[in-house]
Amino acid sequence: MVPAPGGRVAEPVYRPILTSRRGELEALGHLDSAHAPLVVPVLDVSPADTGLPQVLRRLPAGLVPAVDVCALPDGPGGELARWGVPVQPVIGLTCGDGRLTAHGAACRAYARGAVVRLRPGRDRTGPDATTAAVERVWRRTGLVPEQCDLLVDAGDVCCPADLRVAEPRVRRVVDWARRHAWRTVTVAAGGMPPSLSRLPTDEPVRVDRWDWLFWRRLADLGVRYGDYGVSPAPPGGVEPGDRLPTVRYTTEDGWWIYRWSRRGGRGDERFADLCRTLVAAPHWPPAGAGFSWGDHELLRRARRGTGAGSPANWTAWSTSHHLAHVLAALTGPTDRRRGPPAPAEDRTGFTRPHRGGEHRRGR
Repeated sequence: MVPAPGGRVAEPVYRPILTSRRGELEALGHLDSAHAPLVVPVLDVSPADTGLPQVLRRLPAGLVPAVDVCALPDGPGGELARWGVPVQPVIGLTCGDGRLTAHGAACRAYARGAVVRLRPGRDRTGPDATTAAVERVWRRTGLVPEQCDLLVDAGDVCCPADLRVAEPRVRRVVDWARRHAWRTVTVAAGGMPPSLSRLPTDEPVRVDRWDWLFWRRLADLGVRYGDYGVSPAPPGGVEPGDRLPTVRYTTEDGWWIYRWSRRGGRGDERFADLCRTLVAAPHWPPAGAGFSWGDHELLRRARRGTGAGSPANWTAWSTSHHLAHVLAALTGPTDRRRGPPAPAEDRTGFTRPHRGGEHRRGR
């Protein structure tokens, strides 16, 4: 761990829920040594994510991910103690006894504790039933509450209607959580719309970061922050048939979406034009290429220093900037973390800044 100001040990402040695909993992791999201990990524693993243990060994020192293998069948592949790399198991309330026993073994092997992932939208149980479920988790894994981080995963929160449903639900869960001595409590949500295909192309379009606005509304609860990076919740990939060069660029309480389809010239030139537009925008950070590895790569493309890359690269560069931006916001002054008031509930999620007009997300 890196020292914090005053000689304290830096503690994690941010839990992004990411896929275990190349783009997100590459962004994590470029975190610097000062920022790596502040992030505990929660990696959702699918049966297609082969070779993940080898990739995790190349992550920066101090970055210990939490790994959710609930989508994997029971067996050696889902037994994290066999991976040979420090991780935290992510435990769901419906995990079977065998998997809970295996997760307990991983906790003992790596001495990192576990993340208990509670999904209020899916785990539809009352407080007493939830208490019984987590007590079963502790009994089968051999853990105690003080060894567990609670992750309250609110799922998709990317419009005012989602926020109105999610806020009271999450508040009830956090109120229940106070019955137990959790090591930490984090609330995570996904604010990126599941589809960008209806957005206009060849101009930047602003999308509200409802996940960030949602967390700010919960500031009185004192919970930590998590999100789904620059992906929707549950994590998605490139939309079928929509492989346009795309950058999702994080700012204070929104994303600027760049989707470029200009005809003529090669794909490399189209992406260079996208990047030139981005680096000339007011939301390009004063630090420029020094803000993150992703910003460095985007500036290189603006100068035609190399090719356009692939959808995995665009995700990696967008995620790298997003991680740096969130960490700067979470570790900055308190008034900056609080930010301006959340927008009125009749505000649309999409704003076209150049020609006027609005785009409402279809539900």
